[in-house]
Amino acid sequence: MPTPPAASSLAAQMGESPAPLYARVKHMIALQIQNGTWPPHHRVPSESELVTQLGFSRMTINRALRELTVEGLLVRMQGVGTFVAEPKSQSALFEVHNIADEIAARGHRHTCKVMVLKEEAAGSERALALDMREGQRVFHSLIVHFENDIPVQIEDRFVNAQVAPDYLKQDFTLQTPYAYLSQVAPLTEGEHVVE
Repeated sequence: MPTPPAASSLAAQMGESPAPLYARVKHMIALQIQNGTWPPHHRVPSESELVTQLGFSRMTINRALRELTVEGLLVRMQGVGTFVAEPKSQSALFEVHNIADEIAARGHRHTCKVMVLKEEAAGSERALALDMREGQRVFHSLIVHFENDIPVQIEDRFVNAQVAPDYLKQDFTLQTPYAYLSQVAPLTEGEHVVE
């Protein structure tokens, strides 16, 4: 019986490799998804169809499909079949923006007034939030941001003095704390509170 064209195409993509057979099957299926041959919601050939097409055992095919499902590339529905999953979104959970840039992007003028710029000892709650010991130095700034002379944001910020030792020396009417801190200590995690 001649090999169906789809089977020879799939088998050809697998090539010869020292990788375990299930890993070769996974790679072949992932390629079909990545190159768009199998788009989201496409029904993947059944285990028995893949066994026939590729000539591997059902256990090998099953393991490849199970692992691809765990990795989020496939969705298996009992009694219905296996389908290509929707790609996962790559956007951030939340984004932090420079208020001055946002205002400028609207074609408006940004100004600010520094209300507080001082050094303090971290209390227990602040120390916990900044992953430091109670009593260590923190810098506190309270800045009101204006858009065309209308107050639009109050920024109440606490900064670990060890991370940005020159924080108190900055003129935040010329450069926002966000812009300065982005240069000296890029954000790795944060908490955004809206009140």
